[in-house]
Amino acid sequence: MTRDVAVVTGAGSGIGRVVARALLDAGWSVALAGRRPETLAETAGGADAALVAPTDVADPASVTELFTAVRGEWGRVDLLVNNAGMFGPVGEVDEIPVEGWLSTVAVNLTGAFLCAREAVATMKAQEPRGGRIINNGSISAHTPRPGSAAYTATKHAMTGLTKSLSLDGRPYDIACGQIDIGNAATDMTAGIARGARQADGRMLAEPTFDVRHVAQAVLFMAGLPLDANVQFMTVTATTMPFIGRG
Repeated sequence: MTRDVAVVTGAGSGIGRVVARALLDAGWSVALAGRRPETLAETAGGADAALVAPTDVADPASVTELFTAVRGEWGRVDLLVNNAGMFGPVGEVDEIPVEGWLSTVAVNLTGAFLCAREAVATMKAQEPRGGRIINNGSISAHTPRPGSAAYTATKHAMTGLTKSLSLDGRPYDIACGQIDIGNAATDMTAGIARGARQADGRMLAEPTFDVRHVAQAVLFMAGLPLDANVQFMTVTATTMPFIGRG
């Protein structure tokens, strides 16, 4: 039996880890990309269908090595989950260090572009051709939190990348969609559950939801035939302050 092949970035923790494990459980072969080999190995859990691939998504050479390794192991790529990301510096625009801005753009936006670039080239050339890219946006792709210019700008840009990939991928049977997540319970959102700054300046604890529901949503998107696509999906904690934020 031939298994479909997925690449998941940021697979060493949080949403990436849960999505990668869900794909493995669903019968996919999964390349686990991330900076720390030890956490990637924890995600793999000894699964034969997992490939631990330490990767810096902001480094073009490292991303090329990742996809070369995947093609060498399995010969193709059917799915890229562009999940790697960082929140970056917090503060007013004039308070954000330039280095923090650049590193956030490098990981969140350039990293997604570099991975998509390699995935698209592979999907165009393989037989049967085509595949799917799922970008991890955020509700910050719609509405910012206070003091989050770097993160919010990259997530708005991710939406533009998603749309361009969808359009440019059509002739090659390459689909692209985006999942925008609000307050999935991970280490990254632990502080939000304790208290997050609101638009009016108050600090309020915000509700979160089980990150496994994100994995279920990704599995649904990934399981569609290539002639169908979820262009955008938003999954949030029901009572989080998103609709009506501000």
